[in-house]
Formats: sequence, C-alpha cells, structure tokens
Amino acid sequence: MTFPEIIDLLSTQFGSDIQANTQNLQPYLTVPASQLVTICQFLRDDDRLFFDLLACVTGIDNGPDANTMEVIYNLTSIPYEHDLMLKVVIPRTTNSTGLPLVPTVSHIWRTADWHERETFDLLGIQFENHPDLRRILLPTDWVGYPLRTDYQEQEQYHGIKTK
Repeated sequence: MTFPEIIDLLSTQFGSDIQANTQNLQPYLTVPASQLVTICQFLRDDDRLFFDLLACVTGIDNGPDANTMEVIYNLTSIPYEHDLMLKVVIPRTTNSTGLPLVPTVSHIWRTADWHERETFDLLGIQFENHPDLRRILLPTDWVGYPLRTDYQEQEQYHGIKTK
C-alpha cells in the first residue's frame, strides 16, 4: 500500500486529526497522543495494512523554546513490505511529575516495552500504563535525562568524576 493510500484509509477511519507530511525524504503522519493507541491498534489489526512490526521508537526534545517533545514510531508490515512513520508531538511537561506523557503501545507490539523504556531513560518521556517503566541504560539513581537539550551533567556520580 502506498503512503497516499494509507493516508486516505486513516483519514476515512479517524478524521482530520491525522496530518500528513510529505515534504521530508521519508513522509510521516502526525497523530494526536489521545488517539495513538486506537490508531496503532487499527494499523496492526486491519487486514489491508497489517503493521506487525514496531521497528523503533525514538524521542526528540525540541528544546525549552519550542516547549515540545516528539515520539516517533517506525512501523513495518513484513508480509506487505510497506513502512510507516508516525509522530506524536507533546508538551515538555504534561503530568504531575513535570514529565511529558504518552500512552504506551506495549500491549500492541511487545517490542515497544524496551523501546519505550529507553526513551523514558534518556529523555524522561513517560508512557502511561507501561507494564515496567524503569531505567534500562542508566543506573536507577541517575539524576536527569541525558538527551534533553537542557540536561546538566552531574559533576560526580558516586565519587567518580563525570566531566
């Protein structure tokens, strides 16, 4: 299925909340966080699409001036040999902890479990209803999220100089 056909199908199913960007080398769809789970479930379960693989989840910090972060999902349909990139744009602070919040898709694709943990660990994006959201790369007592644009590295960690 081509990208324009996927856009038409999703627009018919979910309305105008889905925005297509075809200006980039790799086109993508921007979807609202509130519809992410429903859209992802449809992308996996619809026989015309069958996106059976979540290849990657990536987080981007657009900085304090933009005051947004992004979560990017790279999907593949192995039998149909087509790919799709989804993007969710969220405010940098959306919950009581001051961290951005996106619903988990780990119940749709099991690979999301570790991808979401890595995004949480390095950017501080929390995934609501994730079954085991804890650090995966950094020690549990590490302070901050190293891939944030405003991250301040600690001078020392347990007596070891970090700079």
